[in-house]
Amino acid sequence: MPRAFKGRSGRLPADISFRPINDGDLEFLHQLYAGTRADEMAQVDWDDEQKKQFLTQQFNAQHSFYQEQFGQAEFLLIEADGKPVGRVYVDRRVNEIRLIDIALVPEQRNSGRGTALLKDLLDEAQAIGLPVKIHVEKFNPAMRLYRRLGFQSLEDQGVYQLMEWRPAGKTK
Repeated sequence: MPRAFKGRSGRLPADISFRPINDGDLEFLHQLYAGTRADEMAQVDWDDEQKKQFLTQQFNAQHSFYQEQFGQAEFLLIEADGKPVGRVYVDRRVNEIRLIDIALVPEQRNSGRGTALLKDLLDEAQAIGLPVKIHVEKFNPAMRLYRRLGFQSLEDQGVYQLMEWRPAGKTK
């Protein structure tokens, strides 16, 4: 049974549920990944087949990397009324909660669902006194959300910012 996002805070919409990803979800996960790169792909002068090949290669590399590097993590499919609408990957460590990735389909973005998911995770982190860390692409529109929720930049890592949220009353 997934540990993440059990609605401890009462913030999650009633129609949201989670389950571990499986091989049958790979096509959805690939399309979700491609959707997160749509703005970037609109900027390149490639034909549709080149874009498709690039996105497939990048998805496969990311998926394999996550599975290999985060063996203890939860890789969860987010469902609304039983239909897949996103993914959330969380690695609970001794000294932090690492939010590896979170993504919603375009129709679910800016609906408050992502905020509710993040606040639920932050409530968990507050209760156990651990920080939450995430790598965020510098030009990701969600950067505003992370900052609004209290995440601070820890380290510039080129394309990414390592960001951290700390529980109230906790200092470095």
